[in-house]
Amino acid sequence: MYIHLIRIPIKKLLKILARALLGLGILLLFTYAVLYVLCHEPRPELEASFEADMLANKMLKAVGNEAYKNTRYLEWSFRNGAHQFLWDKTKGVAQVTWGDKKVVLDLNDTAKSMAYQNTGLVRGDRAEKLIKKATALFNNDSFWLVAPFKVFDPGTQRGVVLMEDGSRGLLVTYSSGGDTPGDTYLWKLRQDGFPESYQMWVSIIPIGGVEASWDDWQVVDSGAFLPKSHELGPITLDMGAVKGYN
Repeated sequence: MYIHLIRIPIKKLLKILARALLGLGILLLFTYAVLYVLCHEPRPELEASFEADMLANKMLKAVGNEAYKNTRYLEWSFRNGAHQFLWDKTKGVAQVTWGDKKVVLDLNDTAKSMAYQNTGLVRGDRAEKLIKKATALFNNDSFWLVAPFKVFDPGTQRGVVLMEDGSRGLLVTYSSGGDTPGDTYLWKLRQDGFPESYQMWVSIIPIGGVEASWDDWQVVDSGAFLPKSHELGPITLDMGAVKGYN
């Protein structure tokens, strides 16, 4: 029995692959265009006001801001445990672990941070890259844990937005700090001030107004309210075994 192999010239094969990739690119571009038209919402105009600060303070009171300020240690994970964190808020130090890498991140003076891989100390350019990545992971993943407590951070601006249901939403723009200054969030709140969700206008998501839930809360040992998970469309962002203690 003989098996005949069909030999395709390399140039012809490359042309086939190029056409396939071009077709895939056009399909993705079309899909994005449709989603943009259907889902994109323009960012609301922000007008700072005393009412916005009152609404922000109402949210802080609801989630236990005083207890949060007195919480020394926070533990959580992100992306199904791929990123793990232990944050000492008092010292301003966070241990960030992913894979076989660990960075002891000094949040007050990055130059004092230490990087490890396979339990061995890493130095030089490699250490700088790991520290830079750990900083980005911490900034992003900690925001999903403590965003309600950051509405008065330096560089923030707050405004009130009238929502479709007649309630008032809290609009917060981060004009400085973190990795992506300019990001804006519109908090939807219950009557008692508890957050239910926020819409995002952020640099890493090209479609404005994407909504994420903030309604899966727990009270940690220190008495603060912290989220266990978020729903972002079909995606669940699990915060792992969240702990807050002194």
